[in-house]
Parts: sequence; structure tokens; C-alpha cells
Amino acid sequence: MSRPRLKAALAASALLLAAACSSGESAPSPEAAATGVPGQDEIRHSPNMTLVANVPLAAPFDGPEDWGTDMAFQGRYAFVGNYKGFTVHDIGDPAHPKTVARVECPGGQNDVSVSGDLLFLSVDEPRTDDTCASQAGDPADSGEWEGIRVFDISDKTHPRYLKSVRTECGSHTHAIVPGKDAGTLYLYVSSPGPEPDTTNCAPPHQNISIVEVPVADPGKARVVAKPELFAGRPDSDDVAGGCHDITVYPEKKLAAGACFGDGVLLDISDPVHPTLLQSVRDEKNFSIWHSATFNNDGTKVVFSDELGGGMAATCLPSISATKGADAIYALTPERTLVRQGYFKIPRAQSDKENCVAHNGALVPVPGRDVMVQGWYMGGVSVWDFTDSAHPREIAYFERGPLAPDLHLGGSWSAYYYNGYIYSSDITKGLDVLRLDDPRTDPAKAVRLDELNAQSQRSY
Repeated sequence: MSRPRLKAALAASALLLAAACSSGESAPSPEAAATGVPGQDEIRHSPNMTLVANVPLAAPFDGPEDWGTDMAFQGRYAFVGNYKGFTVHDIGDPAHPKTVARVECPGGQNDVSVSGDLLFLSVDEPRTDDTCASQAGDPADSGEWEGIRVFDISDKTHPRYLKSVRTECGSHTHAIVPGKDAGTLYLYVSSPGPEPDTTNCAPPHQNISIVEVPVADPGKARVVAKPELFAGRPDSDDVAGGCHDITVYPEKKLAAGACFGDGVLLDISDPVHPTLLQSVRDEKNFSIWHSATFNNDGTKVVFSDELGGGMAATCLPSISATKGADAIYALTPERTLVRQGYFKIPRAQSDKENCVAHNGALVPVPGRDVMVQGWYMGGVSVWDFTDSAHPREIAYFERGPLAPDLHLGGSWSAYYYNGYIYSSDITKGLDVLRLDDPRTDPAKAVRLDELNAQSQRSY
């Protein structure tokens, strides 16, 4: 999802989208459209995917723009972000999840991660102050706040707000990087920019922010570095600076960043001083580099493109399968990225459905490269990219178009955790899905204590 300061990138995205739609490919006949797209809110799924539970959004998250966002997991709990705060679900019985806390603390997007007794929220919009009672603020006001909020979740039923850290241009997303000892965590904070005539996001903003968190004393969390990743890159009106999302793989001492106009590969051997190994571009097919996922071996990276910023219907037959899609890159032993293929869901959506590649992570199938991913109104897709040049969808779940008064919906994030797929649906709440397929069943034996999709661990 994009924010107002991405208007230049979205304008470029709109041009690419218009070009894709005028490529000369034919649209489906009315008869094909009538049978190929589900009806309003109608559920469709592959035979190997089953919806086992849904937890609807509820007060205080029941306003028209109280949208569900990203997720994190710990033990028997799922933590789901929302533009108005976050929810804690007990998923000990996945077929009967229970909501144990709803914490009202507004701020877009409130992407969430957890580590031990700490929870972190990303806030990427100016607020009148850093409290949970703040209001939307004025970007030109020097007193406005945006960045990272820190909560104590030792009691899952009563999370407690501890600390805020202001970061340059706010925090669109973040990734947890372990320090050299268990007493320190680092957050790689990604945010778009610059935004002229503001005090917190002045040009050129070609960097990320790194927040150091002393685990025993999180009240002392602070920004310790702002490394420039694009020093020397020419300014462009078509591409925002900064990064949208960074995924770290500490065991491999690597990170992959989706940085709007670029995909980047970083060496994070020294977490406070990451170094740029390579930057790749795909100006023909990619509009907004959105996210990155390593395969388990660390020999591939999947980058996704959020053509249209999450607001547009890009899963139409008239739009190329290489646009608004995933690109699969080989990561060579020399730590070089080489593009090998693309994946896009094969199910056409209607022009009433916002649909594009969005958040996902690996399904832990030993010996294979399988990913589950949210595609907004395109639903949840499970796809195999073991053969990078010929990826294919092997399971899906989707709903039909929303009611006419709603314009944004679908799966924001979809992750596999301890035998089930959990999807944060923007307007429908938390979906719990079961995947039953001989190709993926070995994943059911993999058990995790914690899952933050942007902080990968081997399985």
C-alpha cells in the first residue's frame, strides 16, 4: 500500500499501467467474464485449499478505513496490524481462533513485528504526537511525529505502550535484525520520500534508518545510523527515494531491499553498517518495487511489483503477466542477482477488484521453493518456483468483488505458520486456511516459535 508522498511513483505506475492496458491484447467476452469472476463476496478456492475460520474486524476497528494490514506470529498468537491499531489472536486452535486484545493506536500502516516480549509498529504518516491518542497531523509542522512505536507484550491480553522512536520520513515497514548478542536488536526502517516543504522528510532521502533496541531497556531505543543506499543516483520525479521493504536473512548475512526504483542486495555482516552489493532495475516491467523474499537456501530472491500502488485492478487479461507480478532472481555464489522468470496469478479478476502482488513468505517445504502470497482482491495464492523459469500456482483462495461502496479489499498478507495459512484481509478480518496437498504436506512438520516474514530463518 502506498501513501500520499508516493504520488510521483504512482504517476509513473499509472503510465505503465496505461501502456499495459493498450498493448492490444483482447479482453474476455462478457460470457467468459460472467463465469470466470466470482460474484460479490463469493468465495472460490482450489480443491486443496479450505477456509477453516474467519475472525471479522470488530470495534474499535470497524470504521470505513480501519483496514487490516501485516501480521507477525509468536507461539500460539497471531498479531495483526490495522490502520487503527493492532489485534492479538489466540490461534492455539486454528479452527477456533479467539481475539484476546484489540489495541487502539492509530497510524498508517501499523505494520507489526514481534520479538520476545516486544512488539514494534511502523507508523508512516505525520501524527500530532507519538501517543495512541494522536490525530492525523500536518507534514509541514515541525512538531509532528512518525516512526516506530514499541509495546510490551509479556501479557498478551494487555499490551503496554513503552516508547516511540522518530525516524526520517516515518516507517512504512521495518525488519528485525539480531545484534551480535541477545541483548540487542536492530530495526531496519524503510520509508518513502522525499517530500519537499516538510521537516521530517526533506530531500534527498536516499537512505534507511537503523534503530537500536536494548532488549532489557527498550526505553533507550534510538536511531544509530542512516546509511545511504543510493549515493550518486540521479534524482528523478518518477521514482521515490528510500525503500518500501527490506527482508533480512541473518544466517546468510544478507538482506534484499525493494527500494521503489531498484531491487538491492545488501551485506549485513555488520548490522549497523550494511553495504550495497548490487542494485538491479527493471524499468520495462516493474513500477513500484514492493517486497523481497529469499528462498530457504539463499540462492534466489523473489521481488514483487505493486503496480498501481495496491489501488488498481492490474490482474486483467489485458495486462501483461510480467506487470504487477513477481520476478524471480537467481543469487549466484558470487552474490550476484540474475533474473530468471516471472509469476503472476493465472486467474483473471474483474476491473472492480484491486489486485497486484503483495505480501507473502515461504511455505517451508524441504527441498522445494514454495511461496504463499496475498494479492489483495486476487486472494491468496500458493505457487512453486523450484523451476525459476516456469513457476506455477498450485493452490488458491479468493473472494469476489466487494460491495459497490467499498473500493479497497482483499488479502494484504498471507503467511504459512505451523501447519496453516493465515491471511489478513483488509475488510474481512483474519482468515485461517488449510492447505492439503502432497507437494506441500511436508511443511506441516515444521514448527516455529516465532515468525516475522521480513526476518527470515532457515527451516
